[in-house]
Parts: sequence; C-alpha cells; structure tokens
Amino acid sequence: MKSIEQRNIDHGFNGESLESVFVTDGTGQALPGIIIIPSVMGITDLEIGWARDLVGHGYNAFIADIFGKQFRGAARDVMFGEMNRIGGDRAALRDRLLSVLKVARDQSEVDSSRVAVMGFCFGGKCALDLARTGTDIAGVASFHGLFDPPGLPANKIAAKVVCYHGWDDPMVHPDAVVALAKELTEAECDWQIHAYGHTGHGFTNPKATTQIGIAGVEYQAASARRSFQALYDFLGELFG
Repeated sequence: MKSIEQRNIDHGFNGESLESVFVTDGTGQALPGIIIIPSVMGITDLEIGWARDLVGHGYNAFIADIFGKQFRGAARDVMFGEMNRIGGDRAALRDRLLSVLKVARDQSEVDSSRVAVMGFCFGGKCALDLARTGTDIAGVASFHGLFDPPGLPANKIAAKVVCYHGWDDPMVHPDAVVALAKELTEAECDWQIHAYGHTGHGFTNPKATTQIGIAGVEYQAASARRSFQALYDFLGELFG
C-alpha cells in the first residue's frame, strides 16, 4: 500500500542554508520528478498540497527552497526584499536554480532522466529561466509567471514550455506575452501559452488577495482548475 511521505532536504548555495521539501509515494521507486518553485512567499502549505496531489498522479515532487531556510514563514515585506535580492542578478539566479535542479535529481526516488519544473509568480520566472539555460529537462510550466528575459546569452531551449497566464495580470502586459512567444520561437522551443480571461496575477492561490495585498492579484477558481487540468495533460505528454 502506497503512503505519501515527506522529508526536508538540507542543501546550500554560496554559503546560504536552504531547506527544500521532498514528497514521495513512500515506495522508494524512482519516478518522474516534478520540481515546484514557489511564489515570493516561499514554501507554504499550499505548495505541499500541490506536491501531494502530484504524488497521487504518479510523480514525486521536490518543493524548492530558493530563498533560504531562515525565511520559511517570514513576513511579506521580508520575502519581497529577498525576491528583489536574488532576482536582481539573473546570472546568479540561474546558478542557484541549476544547483537546486542537481539536488532534486540526486534524490534516489527521482528518475533523473524524467524531470519537469513548475513555478508560480516569481517561481514561474525561475522556471522559465531554467528552461532558458538549455538544460536537459523534459518540460517547464509557469503559472502566472513573470516573463521578463534575463538579459543573458540565448540558448536553444530543450524543454517543452507551457505558460498559464491571467490576461488581466497587471505585472505581465500583452506586449510581454508576445515578446515571450517570440523569444521561445527563436530558441526553437516547443511552447504553449494559455491565457485566461478575467483573470489577474496569483490566480492559483486562494490567499492571494490577503497574502500579497496588491491590486490585480487575486484567486480565480475557474482559471486555477483549468490550469491544473492542463498541467496534468502536459505532464502526461512528457512522461506518458
């Protein structure tokens, strides 16, 4: 009988202590691994719930800590400061993300040849930045991610990419959507962009309004449901 198991994974980057969370089916079997990169608020019960749902669908899930162990549960203003710190140097952010990818792949319950990445808000930008490295991951899914390019040398993108985007997102205007499509096309990427009408930023998070407190950031239940249904179709395409 399978049972969902969860453990913390201590790792580091440039002297910083990170603590990611790994959720598995408890069998020890190497399964496709899905890396979840959280929003600006870092690892919360919301991401752990999504990870458990992924396990129920036949995957093991690695929830990446990219901010630092000491920031788990920190206040909004603190987390926004950390987002600006690590997001302000996209080359260093790239290296941080590649380090996290290696840690996830090194888990014995992850089939290192079958890895995908999904990210939310700032985590969506991180997921796209991992794809932009050209690294050999199967796929990347961005939920209400930020689309601004890193300003680094362009690579051919090996991963399949899908973006779930709220059309009314105040942080990602339509011209940025078109620019991303052009960027992905020029990188020879197999890409999709799903745009949801009457939907703003943070639409998968039931606590988006109270947690973030920014106009245009709010939960949209229908778009959340549709995007996750589309995600599982995407993962099925990647891994069968």
